[in-house]
Amino acid sequence: SKFVNDKWMIKNGFLNDVQEHKPWWWNIKVQKLNISAPLILLPEVSCQKAIEILQEKGYDQAPVVAESGLILGMVTLSNTLSSVLAGNAEFSDPVTKVTYDQFSKIGLEDSLGKLSCILENDHFAIVVHEQMQCSGNGSSFMKQMVFGVVTAMDLLTFVSRNDKK
Repeated sequence: SKFVNDKWMIKNGFLNDVQEHKPWWWNIKVQKLNISAPLILLPEVSCQKAIEILQEKGYDQAPVVAESGLILGMVTLSNTLSSVLAGNAEFSDPVTKVTYDQFSKIGLEDSLGKLSCILENDHFAIVVHEQMQCSGNGSSFMKQMVFGVVTAMDLLTFVSRNDKK
């Protein structure tokens, strides 16, 4: 079962890491990656508009985030196109109809080792950062903000550019 799987335990924050012979980059923080600000789509964007935006901006994927800040998932250009072409979605449907709601999150302070474990099973991870927000009545709460999206290619690029031979 999952609770005795070390990689699942690391991915879900129950273990720090258990790899004995760690590569040089294993304990470096995710914030050291060159993460660009993500393109974020609101849930009411239509599939047609999402395709246009992704193509125009040169993105393959984008997080779908409600105005409240709740991360609803990830939309990809290929899944949106294939869903519409297969008749499973209409161009006029909201992008949430083709949004992947299974995704992994990672923080800026997490290690590249943890990211590596996530990317063994997932195509991407959404990088989040906790931010304190205060309301007019003085109450405060923590809100997760999407900081970026990382893929295995981002990790590979970092490692190859900074390889400590």
